[in-house]
Amino acid sequence: MGICYREKGEPFMNRFFGKSENISDDTIIIDGNDVNHIRNVLRMHRGDKLIVTGGNNRDYVCSVREYEDDKVCLDIVDEIAADRELPAEIYLFQGLPKGDKMELIIQKCVELGVHAVIPVAMKRCVVKLDDKKADAKIKRWQAISESAAKQSGRSVIPKIMDVMTFDNAIRYVNDNSMNGIIPYELAEGMEASRRAIESVKPGMKVAVFIGPEGGFDLSEVEKAVDAGMQSISLGRRILRTETAGLAIMSILMYHLCLLYTSPSPRD
Repeated sequence: MGICYREKGEPFMNRFFGKSENISDDTIIIDGNDVNHIRNVLRMHRGDKLIVTGGNNRDYVCSVREYEDDKVCLDIVDEIAADRELPAEIYLFQGLPKGDKMELIIQKCVELGVHAVIPVAMKRCVVKLDDKKADAKIKRWQAISESAAKQSGRSVIPKIMDVMTFDNAIRYVNDNSMNGIIPYELAEGMEASRRAIESVKPGMKVAVFIGPEGGFDLSEVEKAVDAGMQSISLGRRILRTETAGLAIMSILMYHLCLLYTSPSPRD
């Protein structure tokens, strides 16, 4: 599905994601499910314009040249810098929740700017996924990420990674030199939380751990803190697992966008 946007002096144009290997100096090839949407739903003809996001903080205004079997050939008309991503990469390590809560978490966190989502099997998770179920879930969740990225005008599609154990998640954070944050109801007061948020700077990779419905097991919090992660509080109330990730993502988005993003010419 394409989402409509208006560029300067242009009518509303539909936006699609393009694969880097399909983008050349003057041509872009669109394949996959978007071909049917462009040809049969939008009924776009030769010369009709659309926007392709290249995943490299660049947008391309294109016109339809021709259809070839299972692909659409586009001519690049203009190239535009796209500055819509947060200046830090935020990785959400989400304890597997029950039901379809993960779909809501992914959709909203993608809208808020998350870089990647990693489902984590934690001690108090009720949900247990075998390899077959996990593969099907990851495919479904990745489609939700793509849809949310299109809707919100993201420059990239956040990746939904394979399910990890808690120990492997901690190892992944350390191996990739991430700054870790773990919201926990027994953490110190808000002053320590404020310092932790303010320590997040542009260019950083930030890992945010969120527990499942039953919360973190104390041993998991201890492992995270021993690995160098900062335990923070999100206030005096206990938030649901589907709320906690959105809360910390909103705080980080506000912090990074308002404090570290240069004002636009319209401001």
